[in-house]
Amino acid sequence: MLMKNRDIIKLTDKYVAQTYARFPVALVRGKGVRVWDADGKEYLDFVAGIAVNGLGHNHPAIVGAIQRQARKLIHVSNLYHIAPQSELAAELCRHSFADRVFFCNSGAEANEAAIKLARRYGGEWLGGKYEILSTHNSFHGRTLATLTATGQEKVRAGYDPLPEGFRQVPYNDLYAMERAIGEKTVGILVETIQGEGGVILPKEGYLTGLRELCDRKKIVLIFDEVQVGMGRTGKLFAYEHYGVAPDVMTLAKSLGGGLPFGAMLAKQEVARSFVPGSHASTFGGNPLACSVGLAVLKTLLQKGVMRNCNRIGELLFEKLLLLKERFSIIRDVRGKGLIMGIELDRPCGKIVEECLKEGLLINCTANNVLRIIPPLILTKRDLDHGLAILEKVLARQ
Repeated sequence: MLMKNRDIIKLTDKYVAQTYARFPVALVRGKGVRVWDADGKEYLDFVAGIAVNGLGHNHPAIVGAIQRQARKLIHVSNLYHIAPQSELAAELCRHSFADRVFFCNSGAEANEAAIKLARRYGGEWLGGKYEILSTHNSFHGRTLATLTATGQEKVRAGYDPLPEGFRQVPYNDLYAMERAIGEKTVGILVETIQGEGGVILPKEGYLTGLRELCDRKKIVLIFDEVQVGMGRTGKLFAYEHYGVAPDVMTLAKSLGGGLPFGAMLAKQEVARSFVPGSHASTFGGNPLACSVGLAVLKTLLQKGVMRNCNRIGELLFEKLLLLKERFSIIRDVRGKGLIMGIELDRPCGKIVEECLKEGLLINCTANNVLRIIPPLILTKRDLDHGLAILEKVLARQ
């Protein structure tokens, strides 16, 4: 007997840890930019697993990579060399600033690795420096170190005492960052674009200024691209838009095409501080995940996905500006590629719920920002369909 929404919800409520406020549907199938719940209702997906399903659901390249690799070898320890891992690392380095890659299982783990690497580098080469500066409104993960680096009190609440060596300053404020650097500061950790914080883009000159500041102070610049890397902004990495490269960068979400997968990329100058035994991950970089990562990367680079992201992203931005002219509840529209934020003059939870009833999955972040992060394969027809639903819902507010 097939379970319906109510059956799955009942099981979840009884046995699963209550760490999520879930919508009353159970998604059981996906194809392209659409998903279906256990009752058979269809939804247009403008959330993409929170920017994870960059190539959509059940993309042939991902399904094929999983099938081929699963027939050969799903997992083997990092005690041995792993062919897909070495290939993916080489490709990521070839297409970025980096010389070395550490693989893990999530964005939080990637940021944890970046923090550990910066501290180890600071201890070995910078006279014992260890402090990480991050920004208000940021989000870097849920581990104890990464939530301490996160600049949102709601994420940090209830976990005191937090680890020492982390401070936050306002995002987009170079003067505040420079003033905050102390004798123990080893690095600056920032999201290239703040996603969870409401789709906040860096001001002109901000990232360049951070690079210059880190060079002058001889500290490490870390870009968190967990959400906006891997084509989300129309370039492979968001930092490419701004003409500046970090010393360390973190990736996850779209990298695994739906599988749990993360990576930390670094220049050799910093990466040399990781030696055998200094950091590890049992599952990180296993054959299955890396085969999928390779398929994702090759599809992004060879199949016109980022061109589509730019084209549809520009169209989305134009159409959202038209909605802003029509609806006074919209305060601002901002974004790049296919990560867009619609800032409202009120909480947006009710709008998300009404869109769900109309067959559109959309996300609310920062309480009053509708975040649109669809698969990068979104077509104009599906874009128009989704915005028609959103317009219908906004008209009822």
